[in-house]
Amino acid sequence: MTAETTRPGHKQAQRLLRLYHFYRLSVGITLVLLISSNMDSELLSLANGELLRSGSWLYLILNILLVVFLENTRRPTQLFTLALVDVLLLCGLFYAGGGVASAIGNLLIVSVAISNTLLRRRIGLLIAAIGALGIVGSGFLLSFSHAISPNEYLQVGTLGALCFAAALLVQGLIRRLEVSETLAEQRASEVMGLEALNSLILQRMRTGILVIDDTRHIQLANHSALNLLGHDSLEGRSLDRDFPLLVERLQLWLNNPTLRPQSLKIDSNGLELQPSFIALERSPQQQTLIFLEDLAQIAQQAQQLKLVALGRLTASISHEIRNPLGAISHAAQLLQESEELNGADRRLTQIIQDHSQRMNRVIENVLQLSRRQQTVPQRLDLKPWLEQFVAETREAATASQQLHLNIGPGDFKTLMDPNQLTQILDNLLRNAWRHSAQLHAQAQVWLELFLDPHSQLPTLEVRDNGPGVPVQAQAHLFEPFFTTSTQGTGLGLYLSRELCESNQARLDFKPRQGGGCFRITFAHGRKQS
Repeated sequence: MTAETTRPGHKQAQRLLRLYHFYRLSVGITLVLLISSNMDSELLSLANGELLRSGSWLYLILNILLVVFLENTRRPTQLFTLALVDVLLLCGLFYAGGGVASAIGNLLIVSVAISNTLLRRRIGLLIAAIGALGIVGSGFLLSFSHAISPNEYLQVGTLGALCFAAALLVQGLIRRLEVSETLAEQRASEVMGLEALNSLILQRMRTGILVIDDTRHIQLANHSALNLLGHDSLEGRSLDRDFPLLVERLQLWLNNPTLRPQSLKIDSNGLELQPSFIALERSPQQQTLIFLEDLAQIAQQAQQLKLVALGRLTASISHEIRNPLGAISHAAQLLQESEELNGADRRLTQIIQDHSQRMNRVIENVLQLSRRQQTVPQRLDLKPWLEQFVAETREAATASQQLHLNIGPGDFKTLMDPNQLTQILDNLLRNAWRHSAQLHAQAQVWLELFLDPHSQLPTLEVRDNGPGVPVQAQAHLFEPFFTTSTQGTGLGLYLSRELCESNQARLDFKPRQGGGCFRITFAHGRKQS
């Protein structure tokens, strides 16, 4: 007999088994009380009183032992034996009680029905067949000891048929219950999967999301909201106490939902956020959904669109611009070679040369945006590649420029275009050396490669010991044409971030004491199909 003999669902089976134990004990105690107190004198007169009394005590004692030793059994063989012993004992009591008149046949039908909740189809029907045969056989044996009316034969046959009917009815109900339970488990699993998926989507969204209740306490905050608001945890905190400016925007929106809320500035990180609100109408706690957008990212996207248009425009008129620019630069160079110029005039021609070169670099950078080559990512091991890059850079560096490299433990494979990575690092190193040279005679830059402890992604930091970047300028570092140097074009960092994003990497500025730090977070090294 295999596990297929019993029905699935351990918790449900244990509940039914306890019900079966309780039913048998109740029957045994009731029979013993009736027989011991001689309350049912009519029953004793119709049956063998001593046999019925002994059988009742045997039924009670055996069931007590079965409850003790088989209290939480799951083995199919033991369950079948339990039902078989119960049915046989009740058949014996049915005979000892005088047959139909004892009403023990009804108890037998109930016992068959309960046992069929624990046993499979054929095994359950076998128990019903044994019960029916016991009833019919007892009636046949009783006919030898005293005359039985045709009505009693009909009642015995009816009780036997009712055993099968009860078994079939219970098995049908149990099958429907099992289907419903399986469907409920599937639905619960699907709901849990959807909840996990929704949670993952919320956490990975770049838009900050807050959910507050009617008392304006935060019930949920995704990872982006924590970063934008500058907190490690927000759940359970009061919006009134921690973010009064956001409460003001919420009140204005509640007064007039058609108005666009004003932006607010976060003092802890200097970010300017654009809030928007949605009321969850079906929520029992009158929850409100708050979206937070980083205006710097929105402005950056707008700048990207403008710069693409500017690149196309520059590409179309670059020939007309660069030809006269080249003529001006060449004329200034020839004029500078003249022996008749004094020092002041030579200085003016040098200014013409310098600004002509600067204009040419701006045009080259903008043209690079419009005709940027397609990214060709390769499976790249950053550790040997970076070691070779540092060795080549040190050879080309001047005596006043030093480059340090520190590589931590871990697997640093990623997908990256090596030519574009070289361009990114060249730009970052030039900026870092320039800032370091403002405070030190020996400009130094540190490259540190490690695995991010949270995401386990390869991460490269470029650090310097310069004066750092002013707080008010940090939000504009990656905007096109923004520069803190009089000699820069303001496109280097913008191009570097664009190249990183085209390789599924991320370039960020991390404020630190004693200098600046740019961090490149690379993608996983798995090739996408």
